Parts: sequence; C-alpha cells; structure tokens
Amino acid sequence: MKAVILAGGKGKRLEPYSTVLPKPLMPVGDMPIMEILIRQLKRAGFDDIYIACGHLAELIKSYFNDGKKWGVNITYSVEDKELGTVGPLKLLKKELDEPFITINGDILTDMNFRDIFRYHIIHGGPMTLGVTKRQVYVDFGVIELDENTVKNYKEKPVLEYYVSMGVYVFTPYVIRIIPEDKKFDIPDLVDLLMSQNLKVFTYYYEGFWLDIGRKEDAILAQEEFEKRKKEILGE
Repeated sequence: MKAVILAGGKGKRLEPYSTVLPKPLMPVGDMPIMEILIRQLKRAGFDDIYIACGHLAELIKSYFNDGKKWGVNITYSVEDKELGTVGPLKLLKKELDEPFITINGDILTDMNFRDIFRYHIIHGGPMTLGVTKRQVYVDFGVIELDENTVKNYKEKPVLEYYVSMGVYVFTPYVIRIIPEDKKFDIPDLVDLLMSQNLKVFTYYYEGFWLDIGRKEDAILAQEEFEKRKKEILGE
C-alpha cells in the first residue's frame, strides 16, 4: 500500500528552530517525528512511502535515504515553489495510481493508519478526512445580539469542534482534479469535491492526537511520547 507524508512546510510557528531544521526532523523522544510516522506506516502495511518535500529537503533526504533501514521504500518529491497541502500530490500523479493515505509530517498519534484506510475503502468516496474533537476555552463573556439587544449571554463558554487530524485517504480521482503547478489546500479540495456533489467522508478518532506545529505542543509531545511510546509505536 502507498502513503504520502507532507513535509514541505516551513514551520513558521516553530521559528527559530525550523530555520535550520525542517519540522518533520524535530526530535520527539529519541527520534524525529517523521521517523515515528514511518514506523507506524510500516506497521500498518504501507511499504511504499512518498515524502513531499520543500523547505530544507536535502536534510530530510539525508536522514531517511531510501527507507530500507525501516523496511520501506521511500521516494522523494521536491516542490520548487509553495504548493499548499494538496498541490504537492500533483507532482506524484504517475505514482499514486491506487487509493493512498496522506499524513502531515508533524503529527503525533496512536492511530492505526490501517483502520482509516479500510474505512475509506468500505465507504468508497474520493476522500476520507480523519477528525477528532477539540475544546476551545473563550476567556470572555460571549454575547449573542439581536440588533442592539442581548439575545443570549454565556460567561467564558467552552466550545467544542471537530478538527482535522492531518490524516487523509484519497482515491486517484483526487489527483486528476488538483490544479497543475498551483497552490491548493485541503479546504480548496473539499470545496471542489462538494461542488461536484461528491461526498467527503470523515473518520472520527477518539484516541491520542497532537499537532506539534506550535512550540508549546512540541514540548508537550516530548512528555506524551514517553508516556505513550508503546501504544504509539506498537511495540
């Protein structure tokens, strides 16, 4: 089975660290975050891995090489300009000729990636989006208005949202409709599919998930990985 890891971002929220080290090489425990993902993909049955690089691509290539150290085959695709979260997949249009999973290169989770892949195959849509729940604490009194009068007042409410995990499964049809040589993001793709009256399925995951894109989350990832290492790596 085939997998794509998106590793082309500049990691601006992690500066100054990400100016010299690409975000997927940020250490979590005793290994880079992307090595954890590769080990998880291998365990889930994904042997052909494509890494979509951009920022500091040579460092990523130097570390992971051909992937044989982890029992996988790694192929690299390097964008020469920013193509967003979906645009880089167009560069792999010849290789991605069957359903494939795509993962952001900066997430930490104990998800078994085989499960969302099977879910996608069963439901048969062009795209499945991994989602989880997150709570947002609003540190103000929130007022709902009806013109110039108060309709509702909530003191420091807690709002709950479904959020994208940065884990997706696509069919080759998606590659065909991605614009050539143009920045194109996940919301753009979802809008395009829905405009074609195609269903975008969601796979809800209740387990552990963390995006290390912010400094505080990168620090938290160290603590959580030590506590959950066996569950995350399946060892």
